[in-house]
Amino acid sequence: PPAAGGQQRRIGPRLHMRAVLAGRMMADTGERRKVPLVPENLLKRRKAYQAIKATQAKYALQEKRKLQKGKKIRFKRVENFIKDSRRKYRDEVRFVRMAKKPDWNDVPEGQKLAFAVRIRQIHGVSPKVRKVVEMLRLRQLYSGTFVKLNKTSLRMLKVVEPYVAWGIPNLKSIRELILKRGQAKVNKKRVPLTDNSIIEQHLGKLGLICLEDLICEIYTVGKSFKEASNFLWPFRLSVARHAARNKVGFLNEFGQTGNRGTGINKLIRQLN
Repeated sequence: PPAAGGQQRRIGPRLHMRAVLAGRMMADTGERRKVPLVPENLLKRRKAYQAIKATQAKYALQEKRKLQKGKKIRFKRVENFIKDSRRKYRDEVRFVRMAKKPDWNDVPEGQKLAFAVRIRQIHGVSPKVRKVVEMLRLRQLYSGTFVKLNKTSLRMLKVVEPYVAWGIPNLKSIRELILKRGQAKVNKKRVPLTDNSIIEQHLGKLGLICLEDLICEIYTVGKSFKEASNFLWPFRLSVARHAARNKVGFLNEFGQTGNRGTGINKLIRQLN
């Protein structure tokens, strides 16, 4: 109660401590603390950002529908089906004839290395041909890889003979290919061979620390040839667009598929 003269009584320190303790006890018994509120300006920013994202998604969906409306349906002509069927049939006949020839898979004496280049499309070919092309890492047109010659690899090259040209490369061709178009496969990515440290980091345990070691290992088909060949990304060779469109002129200029022998070096210089 107020004192006489309108003045309030002062609370002593003991009463003040009792009031604080009572408040704490009430909070512990069941009262919850209030959650801090989010500032109003932050709520406005969030709402505006959500509105912008919704508008962008709406416009993106409209553009996608426009493209789908204007996209033409691609039909495959009957002639293409017939062409693919004939190609598969020719492949099957070729496999039967290969099985009847016992001496075609003999490894040439003194030859250990070959370079294969894919110069034909493989649309509609036999599944066996497609699988061998993938095993040789020739998935793209005008791509090339080094192959160690043995009975198994010769059989694989014979299977894809109508689509791949291969032969015996010399040291000059190997050096030019690796120095100009050599790329390493690091974590499933292509990395240009601009520094010897890349080779030393991935092939150092095999004794290959520089480009010259890599070239020598490929040319001599050493003990680490498989690791060195897999370390190199398949070579992507270049062909002029007008040359690729003119199929007759292209075949006259670059030659036919199959075994070229030492003539593969000329093809490498034309495509490199």
